[in-house]
Parts: sequence; structure tokens; C-alpha cells
Amino acid sequence: MQVVNFNGVKPMAITDSLLINTHNAGLTHVDALSHIPAGDEVYPGVKLPDAITPTGVRHGSADHLAAGVVTRAVLLDLAPGGGRLDATHRVNAADLDAALEHAGTVLHPGDAVIVRGGWDVNQPMSQPAPGLDLTAVTWLDEHGAALYIGDISDPRPMSVPMPMHQVALARLGLPLVDAADLADLATRCEAVQRWSFMLVLAPPRITGTTGLAVNPIAIF
Repeated sequence: MQVVNFNGVKPMAITDSLLINTHNAGLTHVDALSHIPAGDEVYPGVKLPDAITPTGVRHGSADHLAAGVVTRAVLLDLAPGGGRLDATHRVNAADLDAALEHAGTVLHPGDAVIVRGGWDVNQPMSQPAPGLDLTAVTWLDEHGAALYIGDISDPRPMSVPMPMHQVALARLGLPLVDAADLADLATRCEAVQRWSFMLVLAPPRITGTTGLAVNPIAIF
């Protein structure tokens, strides 16, 4: 929500105020570890009252990302050629293996894994949408992924446990970037026949948050 601030009839400057719901499917954002508790704890086992306060997050906030992330990243395009997955599809480890083989590269521990399903998730939560299953989460963990970026995440409609948010994020400590628009990236990768690149992520320096808006940048 944006409000433009006018100061007088002939203002010397125009400013605006922004109210942002960070965890919104219409906004590319990073989920901090505090976003989803595991029971009464925040990863890796900090009690909720010690981690979350009325004035902000003390443990597991997005602050540690404020210095920026620069790492190697690999795009796993599950629907090459501009396609999209079926709404009922559950992405498993075999799907990720096949996409990695298509990319013609390997993953190294510390890489960011970017998964494209060809979906815009800015839709009602009751609308079916594809997502990753628990075998895919195990795959990410076994490959040492340091960050997940996707235009898909947990399947919809939601069911418990949510593989990405309740397991990958809350129990394995894998930061998630939700609601990414990967169409241009996929087109670029196809054009240059290269699916690995340098990723730059530079969230704003706002302390004590459960997440922050981000603009991931791929550099070839």
C-alpha cells in the first residue's frame, strides 16, 4: 500500500509512505528462519519467547541477509520452453535430477537452487498449484543448497506438513525466496544455453523482521 505525502499547496518535495505485507504472493520476498516455527521453537531450537518479541525478532530474523548474498546459482527449469507444470503435479527428487541433467551442470554445496514451474502463485490459496514434495526437500538438503528461489514452493491447497515451509525452512534452516518471476531468467538461460550463473541478493537493512522484499539478480 502506497500513500503519497504532499506538504502544502506548492510542496518543495514529494515523499511517500509504504506499508508492505512481506509474506505476500504478489511480492518476491525472502523468508527468514523465524517465519515458520517448529512447534514452540525457531530453528535451530530457540524457544519462541526468546526469539520473537512485540518489538521485533531477536533470533532468526532476516538481518543476516542484509550484508547481501553472492553465490553460484543453478536454474532447474521443470517446464522448458515457456511451459508450466500441471496444477496437480508434485515435484519430486527425480524431477529435480532430470532438470539438473537438462541444465548440463552440477550442484556444489553452498549453491542457490532456483526452481521454475512456470506459475504465478499470486492466486487464491484454495486454487490448486504445483509444489515440491518431501523427496525434493531431501534432495535439496543432500545437495547442500544454501538458498531456494522458486515460482513454486508448497503445493496448493495446503496440507500438513508443508514440505518447503515447515520442513526445509523451519527444520533444516534453508532460507526461501518465494514468488519469484523466473520467465526472463529461463528465456536468457535457453538463449545462451547456460543454466548456472552468479546470483546477487541484497535485501534492505531493516532489522528484526520475519522476511524482506528482495530483487534477485542473475549475472552471466
